[in-house]
Amino acid sequence: MRTPFDGPLVTEAWILDRAPGDLVLVDVRWEPDGDVQEAFERGHLPDAVLMDVDEDLAAPPGEGPGRHPLPSPEAFARTMTRAGIGADTAVVAYDPERGSLAARLWWMLDVLGHPVSLLDGGMTAWSGSLETGPGREPTPRFFTSRAWPPDRIVDARAVRAAVSQGSSVLVDARSGERYRGETEPIYDVAGHIPGARNLPWADVHDPTSGRFLGSDALRERFRVVGVSDGRQMIAQCGSGVTACTDLLALRVAGMADARLYVGSWSDWIADPERPVVTGEDPGSPS
Repeated sequence: MRTPFDGPLVTEAWILDRAPGDLVLVDVRWEPDGDVQEAFERGHLPDAVLMDVDEDLAAPPGEGPGRHPLPSPEAFARTMTRAGIGADTAVVAYDPERGSLAARLWWMLDVLGHPVSLLDGGMTAWSGSLETGPGREPTPRFFTSRAWPPDRIVDARAVRAAVSQGSSVLVDARSGERYRGETEPIYDVAGHIPGARNLPWADVHDPTSGRFLGSDALRERFRVVGVSDGRQMIAQCGSGVTACTDLLALRVAGMADARLYVGSWSDWIADPERPVVTGEDPGSPS
């Protein structure tokens, strides 16, 4: 499939250099109160289309593991078609949260081999004016339904086996406070999966600019948590959304692709028999 991208990240200048119609800009949102439309209408990049993490990039809870199961391939294809994303349509995703939400769409399209990149730094990196209001109505383009590749996804059983055998490093992208179990704003159980290492998604960005760190700095971040070229990573978070930021960072670092535990913490704690660890220590996988 043809792609205009040199890597997983683009800049504002790159977007402005494209002719109208060369790509689809997707504004990815999640709001605690669920009103993503109102947030989008307050300001978005010109000509962007809106996608809601809950409605567009996940199946309803119960239709798969965790709080944000992957949508069926057919449902995802319908969403892309409505957004005007066809077989060869280049996509640039962004959000107001340094890519922590938009990375979910980046990962979903990337594992299907679709041309996609992410606006580095998100809305904070955009110096031009923003549009307000409901946005444009995209012209539908047919997107072919394709199965999610099984070699890029793991479930709880596979996570437990891989970590116990030492064949993979489980990396938890949640904040340090949530990883250690000091706070848990969403779920009834706090802590982390035994053996998981913590690399918060916010730590793969430059704290001043909000852009992703360079490849050397990212490789060092991953080295500290035990990820190297010879050891595959499994990424997880609370529900399989912000973990995709660590997966994108791995690509920026030039390292081998990893797998996503889609259900993540929300799936792990659904079975009360699964062990939980609190504190700084990763704990011993069993």
